[in-house]
Amino acid sequence: MVHPYPLNNDVSDDPVKVVTVPLPAISANPNEGLSSGVLVAFLIHNKKDEVSTLLAPQVNYNRYYGVSTSLYGAFYPSPTRSWEFNISKSTRVNEDYEFSYVDRSLFGGKVEGRSHFYVFTDGSARFFGFGPKSLLADQTNFGDRESGVTLSLAYGIAEHLHLVMDDRFRRVDIAQGAVRSVPFILDKFSGAEVPGIDGFSVHAQKLGLVYSTLDFPDLPTAGLYAATSVEESARDFGSSVGFIHYQAEVKGYAPSESARWISVYRVAYNQTPGGDVPFLEQNVLGGETTLRGYGRNRFIDNTSLLLNLEERIKVIRWTVFNVRTDWELAPFVDIGGVMGSLGSVRRDDFKINPGVGFRAVVRPNIVGRVDIGFSNEGVAVFVGLGYPF
Repeated sequence: MVHPYPLNNDVSDDPVKVVTVPLPAISANPNEGLSSGVLVAFLIHNKKDEVSTLLAPQVNYNRYYGVSTSLYGAFYPSPTRSWEFNISKSTRVNEDYEFSYVDRSLFGGKVEGRSHFYVFTDGSARFFGFGPKSLLADQTNFGDRESGVTLSLAYGIAEHLHLVMDDRFRRVDIAQGAVRSVPFILDKFSGAEVPGIDGFSVHAQKLGLVYSTLDFPDLPTAGLYAATSVEESARDFGSSVGFIHYQAEVKGYAPSESARWISVYRVAYNQTPGGDVPFLEQNVLGGETTLRGYGRNRFIDNTSLLLNLEERIKVIRWTVFNVRTDWELAPFVDIGGVMGSLGSVRRDDFKINPGVGFRAVVRPNIVGRVDIGFSNEGVAVFVGLGYPF
């Protein structure tokens, strides 16, 4: 079977192996409610029988957005280069257009380049107020309308150590949301109470260090990753507000002798001091990659601390639809809190949510996941691609 580039490339076999996998697409999280539909994954293999291209058209229904149609594509023409896109449009409010590119082969492999371009509107966005004591009863809804670009270069300055430089531009506008049963944010809060509620722009530059001994960059099974950075947003370069963001993160992967069990942890610290920092540029916990028992944007403040613990257990290696897949069970615990500053942290600022994940892993680059988190505010179910961390 012959396809045009990039569906076929120099790593493709002749004839090309294409596997078609129909799947239900069901999720239920606190912000969006229930979404249900179907997707069809087209997996195109290379000469090593690895998936080098993934195309996934999808149609689903949500009572807030109506019918959504989308097309996701991921392309892996070589171990050092990949790119992906997502195109999605709903009959009400929501849309998403994104493109990302990664190249780890620049300047003879000494430099890694990344780029991400996006335009989207999320009609389910929430704001509950600031701080760890914000109440579920105070939630408001809005349409988070954003566009932006992030460019990144990582230069190897020593073995396992990289100097990272980022430049990003982000434009945010606040629109009417899709969830009319929840008050609109502008009807409950003012710009004096919530910086950035009338929209804002950020043009920020980041400088950081990354130390990594991970065995694989995309789906690691062993090693340590540690990163620290400082990012400045300045009015002179087009930002609505000037501020500085500090970040530190450590992730570890410890496999058992048979590699059937992988103990994974992440510790993350973020701080963005200042009283006029736009609310969506402050530090946010909640959602599919932080506190998985809560919806996105559940807790916001100047500082956040987060601990994720997860045990990734390979239950079975099963060839289904002619694709070799590792099926994983992943019990987890997320512990995190937001606060004004580290000096004001208190034990009851932290939220704890246990949960369990179900993963289908097609190595070396594809993960489909379902994570179910439990909190004092209910149950959240997140469905997506890639590991949460």
